[in-house]
Amino acid sequence: MPLFFQLQIDEHTRLAVWKIEEEEAFFLQKVPLHRAITHPHKRLQHLAGRYLLQHLFPQFPIELIKIADTRKPFLEDEAFHFSISHCAQFAAAIVSTEKRVGVDIEVVSNKIEKVQHKFSSIEEIKCIKEVWPHKNEMDSSEGLSSYHATQLTLLWSCKESIFKWYGKGGVDFKENIVLKKIKQNGNDVIQSTFCFTKEIETALQLHSYYFEGVILSYVFT
Repeated sequence: MPLFFQLQIDEHTRLAVWKIEEEEAFFLQKVPLHRAITHPHKRLQHLAGRYLLQHLFPQFPIELIKIADTRKPFLEDEAFHFSISHCAQFAAAIVSTEKRVGVDIEVVSNKIEKVQHKFSSIEEIKCIKEVWPHKNEMDSSEGLSSYHATQLTLLWSCKESIFKWYGKGGVDFKENIVLKKIKQNGNDVIQSTFCFTKEIETALQLHSYYFEGVILSYVFT
């Protein structure tokens, strides 16, 4: 079972990442395909994400999932708050019985540097550079992702998690989600504080993990 990462955040909230190595038949034993998805890999990602929901909470009623106009999946009775993310061969899910949640997983790529102006500011990048990553700069000349791309992916992943946590759409990633503080807690966890200014100004605490070219971020509150 390729369970890549799992975390009990608190007594009500759980998170997991699955590295997809199975065929569709593996997931279809437990998870029905509720909508038409023509691309084979996107179908796998879809199934793996919903498989994780029941892995985290076996009683999760996946057959009751609905999709909002903003494309956010939800349960009408809110018995569970949840968020799902897919990227490459990974699927991530976070579920809570009490708190609103958001999760995002990203594979680091230099391509993000072309769109950084859409979601990041000079101040935010400077803030990250002062704290993380502080060593092991990657060599882009060898075809690997650059140091700067890793920092940008961290910022994007955090903002995408907040976007999913909010769930109502209409968010400007550069204007409505602003990084205020960041610190590294031990070797694995990056903790950050963002100011979210859609509707009511809110301070949100984000947690991120870096796994050799993959960044996972989540928020719950």
